[in-house]
Amino acid sequence: MKRPVPGLRRVLGLDIGGSKTHAILAEVVLPDAAVKDDGGTPGGASLTAGGASPARKLAECTVGSANIASVGPDEAAAALDDLAGQLGVSDPAGHGIDTVFAGAAGADTPAARERLAGLLSRRFPGARVHVDHDTRIILAAGGLTAGTVLISGTGSAAWAKAGDGREARAGGWGYLLGDEGSGYAVARSAVRNALREFDDGLPAGPLTAQLLTQTGAAEPVDLLDLFYLRPERRYWAGLAGTVFALAASDAASSAIAEDAARHLARLALTVNRRVGTVPDTAGDPPPPPVLLAGGMLVNQPSLAAGVRGLLTAGGLPDVRVLDRAPAWGAVELARELAGSPHRPAATVPA
Repeated sequence: MKRPVPGLRRVLGLDIGGSKTHAILAEVVLPDAAVKDDGGTPGGASLTAGGASPARKLAECTVGSANIASVGPDEAAAALDDLAGQLGVSDPAGHGIDTVFAGAAGADTPAARERLAGLLSRRFPGARVHVDHDTRIILAAGGLTAGTVLISGTGSAAWAKAGDGREARAGGWGYLLGDEGSGYAVARSAVRNALREFDDGLPAGPLTAQLLTQTGAAEPVDLLDLFYLRPERRYWAGLAGTVFALAASDAASSAIAEDAARHLARLALTVNRRVGTVPDTAGDPPPPPVLLAGGMLVNQPSLAAGVRGLLTAGGLPDVRVLDRAPAWGAVELARELAGSPHRPAATVPA
C-alpha cells in the first residue's frame, strides 16, 4: 500500500438504500490541511486550506443494496464485493482507503449499525468505518450543519438537527408499518383505488386504466394477484409517477397526491416541534432549512411544491430540493472523520 501524502486521504462515501447502494471513492484534503506539494500531489498542485478542492472523485458506482435489513447479510456482503470490484479496491490488503462513511436507510439502532460496520470492516480491513442513518449524509450533501432532511423515495422519513445539537427522527418504519408519502405507498394507494372501483362496480377511471396498461393486467382485480405475487417495493414505487402525471386532471390521483404531501409535511413538522425549531411568535429566530430528498421529492415537482406550501403554512418557509447525490455528503463526513484523532476501526454513533 502506498504511503499517503500528508494532508491527503482516500475515503469511501456510501449511500445505502433499500434497493441500491451508491458509492463514491474520493481523494480528500483533510480539514484545515495546509500542505505543500512534495511531488506526490496529483497534478503537481499545492494543497492549502483555501486553494484546493476538499474532494476529488476517483471512482463511482451503483450496485445492489448492502442494507442488511432489506436483503440479508449474504446479499449485502455480495453487494459490497461487487462495489469493491467496480471501484478497483477489491484487494482487502491493498485497498488504500483511510475512512469509510456509510449512510444507510434503516440504520436507526446501534445493533443495526454494528452489523453493517462489521461487514464493511471485513471488506476494508484497517479502514476507519462509521455507519449512520442516511438522513445525516443528506444534510451534509446539502452543505448544512443544522436543518431538516425530509426523504420520500421507496420509503419515507424525516430527521431534524437543531443548531444546539438536538436531534429528532420520525417515520422510516418500513412498508409494512408506515412509509406514508413514499413511492411505494403512493402506488399502493393507486392499486387500492382500482380495487375500490372494481368492488363498487364502477368503470376503470383514468388512474386505473394507466395502471392496467403499465402492469399488463387485464382488469383491476388482476392487480390484486400481481401485488402479492410481485412484492418488490422498487417495482411498485416506480409506478408512482403515474399518479402525479394525472393529478391535475383526475380526482382520484389528485387525492392520493395531496395525501402524500400531507403525510410528508407532517413528518417534517413533527421533528421540528420535537427539537423546538418551529417559531411560536413572530419574533422567534427563523428555523433552519428543510432539505427535500429522495426520488419522489426530487423528481416530482408537484409533490415538492405541495410539501413546500404545507411547510410554509406550518412555519418552515425555507424549503430546498437536494441538488447533489447524498453519497457526496458521506464523502464529506468521511473527510471530517479522517482528519480527527484515531478511532477504532469500526465506529457507530452513540
